[in-house]
Amino acid sequence: MPKFSLDQKLEELQERYDTLSAELSRREVINDRTQYTRYAKEHAELSKIVELFQKKKSLDTQLEENKELLHDPDDEVRELAHEEIRNLQEELKQVTEAIQRALLPKDPNDEKNIVMEIRAGTGGEEAALFAAELFRMYSRFAEKNRWKVDMLSQNVTGIGGFKEVIFLVEGKGAYSQLKYESGVHRVQRVPETESQGRIHTSAVTVAVLPEAEEVDVEIDPTDLEIDVYRSSGPGGQHVNTTDSAVRITHKPTGIVVTCQDEKSQHKNKAKAMKVLRARLLDRMEQEQHREISEKRRSMVGTGDRSERIRTYNYPQNRVTDHRIGLTLYKLDAILEGELSQLIEPLTAHFEAERLKAGYDGAEDA
Repeated sequence: MPKFSLDQKLEELQERYDTLSAELSRREVINDRTQYTRYAKEHAELSKIVELFQKKKSLDTQLEENKELLHDPDDEVRELAHEEIRNLQEELKQVTEAIQRALLPKDPNDEKNIVMEIRAGTGGEEAALFAAELFRMYSRFAEKNRWKVDMLSQNVTGIGGFKEVIFLVEGKGAYSQLKYESGVHRVQRVPETESQGRIHTSAVTVAVLPEAEEVDVEIDPTDLEIDVYRSSGPGGQHVNTTDSAVRITHKPTGIVVTCQDEKSQHKNKAKAMKVLRARLLDRMEQEQHREISEKRRSMVGTGDRSERIRTYNYPQNRVTDHRIGLTLYKLDAILEGELSQLIEPLTAHFEAERLKAGYDGAEDA
């Protein structure tokens, strides 16, 4: 099979960009708001790639010109040409990588809101307390990004921890920023109840699901079994007085969702449906991922939530992401919501892995 031609692809995109530029100036298109909006969006998406392509062509030209100077009789000219070629090749490499990243297929979920689920695992009460710490960490990160956090469901322990907490994060690009947080988060610290100062290890699982709209997941009402019951636990006067809590069972998959945070049964049902749709969409996507070839899965990572992804060591103020071997001695800042220091290297790593999958033979024409 012929090798995938990057320049050929870029030429095609340049032609499309030029066509759109011409179309956007036509009166018929300007007067058709729907068509104009569609063309303008595509034009804007292509503009960065076209700009990079123009820069690449300029660098290619400069490189050829300097290669011709290698035959110059003047030693100083040849030496300067060698140095300039090295600089141009490095810059060309960076521009080419930027183009390849820009050409990667966009994750259709990247701009979506997310449903985040945090559950205490190994470690009992200490794990539940750490689940609460993670909830605060993600809430602070959301606040820094001016996103909204809406509690969907919580199971609070006696001393302020969470056995389970499910919440919605609403904001542009929430999924793209937090999608790599799914997995097992391990904490190493001395619990307050530990009299001898021994470090304990506990674990919490995190799941990040793109919020699913009704158009994303079609649910047959006859597939649902909906039960209402009286709420229990913290919640004010309505607890144990009205049947406001809701349990929804999706019979084909066996997925069960409960919600009792609101006084209104209707609000609890709406929140439970949000979680159910997100879990069903996630299940559909997981099944699709399993159909991908073993080679590509090994390149881009499985995203399996059973994988231990990160360790938080309190005595050393250290956080380590095991997927990319990154260690930062800034645990206090991370817990205050400074997650970008982890998210940006993770995003760069997984983009690089996708580039390997996309351009090392997988994108043959």
